[in-house]
Amino acid sequence: MNLFNGFNTSASALTANRLRMDVVSSNIANAETTRSELVDGEWQPYKRKVVELEENSFESKLQQAMGNESTSTGVKVSNIQEDNAPNKLVYNPGHPDANEEGYVEMPNVDMVKEMVDLMSASRSYEANVTALNATKSMYMKALELGK
Repeated sequence: MNLFNGFNTSASALTANRLRMDVVSSNIANAETTRSELVDGEWQPYKRKVVELEENSFESKLQQAMGNESTSTGVKVSNIQEDNAPNKLVYNPGHPDANEEGYVEMPNVDMVKEMVDLMSASRSYEANVTALNATKSMYMKALELGK
């Protein structure tokens, strides 16, 4: 057993959750962006991004293949992909990107979803900081007992 497994697991979760918060921040910042990408000569609205996490299991699989005890090494970001939810149509005939009927295609960013995702990532981050501090405290106590 590696002495630093607890630290490594918490560190990987901290990194993943920080990236989740960064992506949510980007989604919120672009919630009104109607021109983010040029496709076939037409500007497309911003598409909401979603972070996918998976178990960081290479070491686990390697340890199993070698016949050793499997160890968990935390999580990693496997993909950041665009949400396929349809864009919103908003009636605003004065907008420069309005179509012939006066509708503007707006990004598929839902502020309620983004705030829930932000709170979830923030709470996960806090929980992993607590776990990291608890692990550190246990090692410090063990060192004090060894004196």
